[in-house]
Amino acid sequence: MDGVMRKSMRAGLSFGLTSGVITTLGLMMGLHASTGSRAALVGGIITIAIADALSDALGIHISEESRNSDSGRGIWAATVTTFLAKFFMAMSFLAPVRLLDPDPAMGVSLVWGAGVICALSYLIAREQGSPAWKVIGEHLVIALLVVVLTFAVGRWIGRVFS
Repeated sequence: MDGVMRKSMRAGLSFGLTSGVITTLGLMMGLHASTGSRAALVGGIITIAIADALSDALGIHISEESRNSDSGRGIWAATVTTFLAKFFMAMSFLAPVRLLDPDPAMGVSLVWGAGVICALSYLIAREQGSPAWKVIGEHLVIALLVVVLTFAVGRWIGRVFS
């Protein structure tokens, strides 16, 4: 595998995993806060795994094309890798939702998502020669912000529309 393909796949993987964690947790927090329904959580996760994974893959595809610097193979590698990473990352949140009651499932999902963000951030920091705590902290703060905001919005939606 050449350097362009490896770089494209790494970009797709890191984007897909990060987006898979952040958007799925955000959706789950909002749905759980507004409905508390396991069916809503399962439907939301599957929907985001398909629709958002395809959307993100197309977004990466168009972004890579607009840079006009990569080969066609590199563009498609980033596209497919983004889709697969996002799809499987989002789908991984189904396990706790199906196996546990909604409240504990949300806790397990938060720990799982934070673990993925930490591991990915650590690898990025190591590759860049940056302090791991700084990169991990920055990424976790952003993820936490998404979780808190979507939970608050979900609570608001539950109050206003229930």
